[in-house]
Amino acid sequence: MRRPVTLGLVVNPIAGMGGRVGLKGTDGSEADSEALERGACPVAPRRAARALSRLSAASLDLRVLAAPRSLGADAARSEGLCVEEVGTWAPSTGAQQTRLAAADMASRGVDLLMFAGGDGTARDIYDAVGNRVPVLGVPTGVKMYSGVFASGPEAAGETAAAFLADPRRRSVHEAEVADADERSIRRGVVSTRLYGTLAVPHETTRMLAAKTPSAAGGGRRVQALAESVALALQPGVLYVVGPGSTTMRVLDQLGLKGTLLGVDAVRDGELVGEDLGEAAVLELLVPDRTHILSGVIGGQGFLFGRGNQQISAEVISRVGASNITVVADEQKLLRLSPPWLRVDTGDPAVDAMLCGYRQVLVAPGRSMVMRTTT
Repeated sequence: MRRPVTLGLVVNPIAGMGGRVGLKGTDGSEADSEALERGACPVAPRRAARALSRLSAASLDLRVLAAPRSLGADAARSEGLCVEEVGTWAPSTGAQQTRLAAADMASRGVDLLMFAGGDGTARDIYDAVGNRVPVLGVPTGVKMYSGVFASGPEAAGETAAAFLADPRRRSVHEAEVADADERSIRRGVVSTRLYGTLAVPHETTRMLAAKTPSAAGGGRRVQALAESVALALQPGVLYVVGPGSTTMRVLDQLGLKGTLLGVDAVRDGELVGEDLGEAAVLELLVPDRTHILSGVIGGQGFLFGRGNQQISAEVISRVGASNITVVADEQKLLRLSPPWLRVDTGDPAVDAMLCGYRQVLVAPGRSMVMRTTT
């Protein structure tokens, strides 16, 4: 007979709200307010529930200690789990509530502390518990540079279920928590540092490494690739250009000042949209005359769902999987472990449409075929 196991659960309900509306994160009350003004909707509670659905389906004698209401308990109850609320409810969804709830759960000896959020939430969890208990992140933020997250909600639920199922086979390792300066990121400047480490389940396929910077020495390779892509753009076609240094080089070749960490639109050599949100991208789409140009996130292999949520599931479904061009430095692809590309659009049907094998342009006239998965 399996012994009871205890899961701690914290949800940051505002995490990831800024992604589709073109913000680079929601750390800070001003960013939260701006996201709401732009029409953003919460995504974290739904993604947390997707993870918990895999746990509820597992044959576990599971006890859940959850932060109150939208901070965790609501998501757990929606999946039929038995919940004990930890802490008191307050209208604010600030970092202090996350820290207090997580510290309380650690003091009660939870077997695993699961949180739904982004890098800011990971930092709050680290401040509260350090390495006292194993931690697992359900990715619900915009960027997620830290290495404490599963590849998607379902992967988080499956990882948690496997970890909790057999105490004798539990294994953890230290993973990086990144401190990203969101104010700098909103200005197009990536500034990160190591904030600390958390103990996370040792899982080689469902957990992701921290984001890695572009390798030194790749400038000439990427430059040649960008030149060839720029020359191949078709007249009359709208190109939705995702964020990243490689796609930025393509715009540079066209003599255009693009948005390093945003989504731009180009047609006939002119910038027709800059730093766009999902709604603006949808307004610009032309049936059968729109193409998406996407890069790859180093160390994680993401095509969609990290830092480019403006290119949403609806945008992708309207454009079509065949009208997506992926560009990346070959060395970036060779360093991926496992050697897969990832998608996490928030829509399982669109994710399934994108899965399979995809060509990635790595040099003029040369490509690599990469497996694409969730």
